[in-house]
Amino acid sequence: MRLGAFTVVDAYPELAGGDADRAARVVDLAVTAESAGLSSLWIAEHHFHPGGVCPSPPVLLAACGARTRTIRLGSLVCVLPFHRPVDVAEEYALVDRLLGGRLNLGVGSGYLPLELEGFGVAAEEKRERFETTLAKVLDAFAGRPVRLGGASSPEVRLNVRPVQLPHPPLWVAVQRREALEQVARRGLSVALIPYATVDSLEELAARIQEYRGSVPAGTRTEVVAAVHVYAGDRPERARAAFRRYVESRLAHGSTFLAQKSRDRPPHASPEAIEASGLAIFGPAAAAAEGLAKFASAGVDEMLGIFDFGGLAPEEVDRSVRAVAEAWGPERRSPSRLPAPGGNAL
Repeated sequence: MRLGAFTVVDAYPELAGGDADRAARVVDLAVTAESAGLSSLWIAEHHFHPGGVCPSPPVLLAACGARTRTIRLGSLVCVLPFHRPVDVAEEYALVDRLLGGRLNLGVGSGYLPLELEGFGVAAEEKRERFETTLAKVLDAFAGRPVRLGGASSPEVRLNVRPVQLPHPPLWVAVQRREALEQVARRGLSVALIPYATVDSLEELAARIQEYRGSVPAGTRTEVVAAVHVYAGDRPERARAAFRRYVESRLAHGSTFLAQKSRDRPPHASPEAIEASGLAIFGPAAAAAEGLAKFASAGVDEMLGIFDFGGLAPEEVDRSVRAVAEAWGPERRSPSRLPAPGGNAL
């Protein structure tokens, strides 16, 4: 099982010092992750609220790419219903070029009401828009003609295609159980954020097993999962930061965490999430062991969310390095990305 990193790019302007340099800190995180031996860094796309202050992952991924050489860099996720297909294809193709073929492309349909409303996307329409946009993006990556508008609009082709053909490795972010099976049947890899949707590692393992059972025979897919991690001698700081993070997600309408809070409140508190192993704070060896448990649940790559809740950059840096050292090279499996072609549609 590989070990990477994921950042929501959450900001807390009310804290001392603010977060004016939040994007620069993500670039620093990419440099730290690469030097520590992590396999990847993934960046979330969010809009209109401080719970996530990266509206354009391609821009920030390009900045990270300029400071790194080997680590894979990805979106988690590009929110397809918010964008024109040709814009997504052109921007991420160019980023893959700039990265020398190091792009991981995570896509999703969006889940925050504030963002959906801001882009004028009705919740009942987002799935159809996701499907339509994804199909056109993959056509454009593969060099096939696409239309910018309706049937009467002219066809266009990308003049810059990605290094990884027919397209960069693709993951779909899934939070609903029923969607997991749908994605599996299409032979697509998945990205999971367990703390918001399941109550235990056992439940996560059961869902991954269901997913694996629905993937077409002979199709290679991967599961990545992200959890909050802190390795160090001041776990109380991480717990305070995690509480800020959870409260921020609820304040900004995080649909699935809010539903968990309503339906299963004993499992939704920061303390309960940590007790279930879906957030990991403590000494480096214990943190690494907590992450390793996800391998038996069927996860191919664990993504540590290291920079959350306004933790100081120096603490984040130490935590990344400590976890990576405790993880050790013997735990790292060889890179085994899903075949770019796959059964995309």
